[in-house]
Amino acid sequence: MKQQDVCRRIATPLVNPAYPPVVPRFTDREYLNIVYRTDAEALRAVVPEPLEIDDPLVRFEIMRMGDVTGYGPYTESGQAIEVHHEGERGEYLHAMYLDNFPATASGREAGAFPKTVGSPALYVDHGALVGVLDYGTQRVATATMGYKHHDLDPDEATAQITVPTYMLKMVPGFDGAPQVAQLVRTEITDVVVKGAWTGPARLQLFAHVLAPMADLPVREIVSASHILTDLTLAPVKPVHDYLAR
Repeated sequence: MKQQDVCRRIATPLVNPAYPPVVPRFTDREYLNIVYRTDAEALRAVVPEPLEIDDPLVRFEIMRMGDVTGYGPYTESGQAIEVHHEGERGEYLHAMYLDNFPATASGREAGAFPKTVGSPALYVDHGALVGVLDYGTQRVATATMGYKHHDLDPDEATAQITVPTYMLKMVPGFDGAPQVAQLVRTEITDVVVKGAWTGPARLQLFAHVLAPMADLPVREIVSASHILTDLTLAPVKPVHDYLAR
């Protein structure tokens, strides 16, 4: 394979890349969102500067992807922390766990999403919307919400899921020193809200050394939402370079 041909490939293995060369469109993405208040000290230990914390709020999410271009259906769970950057309100993606390797590899390599392995699920059980996350054989999170108890205004649903998202792009060199260390920003675009609801909710987090969601403990449930939508992710752009001199 000639040098110019290598540069045309997007990922390894060269003859069978880990993810496809597509801009994915998410169709029928179903959210269970639970916003909760946690300990400010716990957030200060994990949120990188120059992001700033005001109210110590975390959004726990389970997302069931009905269909994703190039990846098919899968389920994802994570924690997003409310932050501010240069006066703009947004969320810092703390951790994401999912059951689809191509989506994991693409999110980490082509983007900067903090994705790793996990076994999340979202389903309805006896009048409750239930979201769970397992890591291996161990339960990490259980979330429940009253199923479609109250309608949620579509504009409010859109506002919830389209706040700017901040992440860390980390690429080590062969000596272990960082080769890329950037704070990056993205957002959700082309949103079509197909349904949105709110209701009472509960969230339990269980300690696990490799999935430490419980390190951001639940002190108070603030709000919950159940949203069905189509959407696209905007390109990732760097906003701060930690290696700049």
